[in-house]
Amino acid sequence: MTRDEWESLCDGCGKCCLVKLQDDDTDDIVYTNIACAQLEDQSCRCKNYEMRFQLEPDCINLASLDHQQLFMMPPSCAYRLLAEGRPLPDWHPLIGGDEFSTKRAGQSVSGRVVYGEFSLTELEDYVVDWPLATQS
Repeated sequence: MTRDEWESLCDGCGKCCLVKLQDDDTDDIVYTNIACAQLEDQSCRCKNYEMRFQLEPDCINLASLDHQQLFMMPPSCAYRLLAEGRPLPDWHPLIGGDEFSTKRAGQSVSGRVVYGEFSLTELEDYVVDWPLATQS
């Protein structure tokens, strides 16, 4: 796959741009509704995509996802689905040809996120389960 083809797998949900917490004992991942400062809420796209790694050192590089990073991606993520041998959902833009289908299906972070710096103890107050929804 070319770089453009690989990146076209992204459905534009923005869930990978949420702060995630991992339980040290179980490795379970929970999501918060705290978004990366570079995420634009309405479009669910990065404001500074070309400079994202310089601005956000923890940003996930889609070109070199490893097993650990795939595990941290949301269950609806096309990269994770393909790695697990599962099909893309009906709402995925590559299936329906509609760039807004992710948002209409309720699968994007648009209108659901907060921004800011939070202490470790405050992060638990922002844990949400909606990023784990995988409706078809």
